[in-house]
Amino acid sequence: MEDWCAFARQMADMARELLAQDSLTATLDRITGCATELVEGCDAAGILLLHPKGAQTLAPTDQLVIDSDNLQERLHEGPCYDVAHTENDERVFRIHDFNEPSEKWPTYVPEARKLGVGSMMGFLLFTEEEELGALNVYSREPGVFTDASETAGWLLASHAAVAFSSARTHAQLEQAVVTRHAIGEAMGILMGSHRITEEQAFNVLRRYSQENNIKLREVARRVTERGGLN
Repeated sequence: MEDWCAFARQMADMARELLAQDSLTATLDRITGCATELVEGCDAAGILLLHPKGAQTLAPTDQLVIDSDNLQERLHEGPCYDVAHTENDERVFRIHDFNEPSEKWPTYVPEARKLGVGSMMGFLLFTEEEELGALNVYSREPGVFTDASETAGWLLASHAAVAFSSARTHAQLEQAVVTRHAIGEAMGILMGSHRITEEQAFNVLRRYSQENNIKLREVARRVTERGGLN
């Protein structure tokens, strides 16, 4: 990275773009798109989300990203899994050459090379009680990523983490509003059809949710679509 002033301007433009996106999906797509544009040597990028039920690939720019993430999940080995279980403050990982044996990821590296991965970097985006998110960038050529590439990726990931968190919070708030509206509509239907109070209608929904192990918003959706729980 020869011109850090130009890069700084690009990062500023990117930060404004990320915060201007109108959905979580659009924000994630822009994050990975920026990685391929701003990180020298990056051919593909994606976000890997780890949670108790498994791994989820978000906003991949190439099939290579999906294949690598699936491989990490299958092997339970790789940069993201290492970050997830690390006991130190390491938040950036770089695999310089997938042609060389790896002590950290002895199974993942040769298998990923078969997929076409030459080199890779991973950057932690956020950690929560049960979730980990990381931005992964790939090159099909070995030895491509330099210290400057790593610095650029780390700066991108730092901005991306803020935008990701903001967009996800906004999406969660929107979903909460939608869910509240749906529950209120379902309660109104039950109150009218069964001549019960608001409290009784909510208890009907809650009891059905608990007895059938169905989320409350799904129960509300069924009531609004069918006119009742039958």
